[in-house]
Amino acid sequence: MSWGTGEVLAVNISEKRGIRKHNLDKAYLRADWGIEADAHAGDWHRQVSLLSLSSFDKMRAMGADIDFGDFAENLTVTGIEVATLPIGTRLQVGEVEMEVTQIGKECHNKACAIKKQVGTCVMPIEGIFARVLNSGWVGIGDRIDVIEA
Repeated sequence: MSWGTGEVLAVNISEKRGIRKHNLDKAYLRADWGIEADAHAGDWHRQVSLLSLSSFDKMRAMGADIDFGDFAENLTVTGIEVATLPIGTRLQVGEVEMEVTQIGKECHNKACAIKKQVGTCVMPIEGIFARVLNSGWVGIGDRIDVIEA
C-alpha cells in the first residue's frame, strides 16, 4: 500500500494535560521524549500525537466549531491518513524520524466540549501516537514521508 507524502499543517503543544493545545509554528522534538515544551512528552510510547485534516473535516461536517490543537494533537497533518498506518510504521517528519506506537486511545474526558457539541470525537479512533527516534525540528509546511511500513 502506498501512503503518499504528507505535510504538517500545525505544531501544537499544551503546558498542562487535558486542555486544548496551541500552535507554535515549529518545535524541537527530542529523541525518546517528544516535543520539549509539551505536557505529554516523556519516557513512554505516546510522545507525539498526530491527526489528519480529514478528521477535522469530518467533525466540521457534523457541526463542530474546531481549530487545530482542539483534539490535543501535537501534529495536524494533510496528505496522509494517519489512522491507516500500521503500528511500527516509521515516518520522516521534517528533521525527525518517528515510529507509530498506538492508534487511537481511550478518551479520558468523557464530557469534552467537542463531544457535547456534536455527540462524538475522532481523536480516540483516528488519532495516532508515535515515539521520537532522533532529535530535530518540525514545523508548519514540513514534508512527511512514510519511510517504512
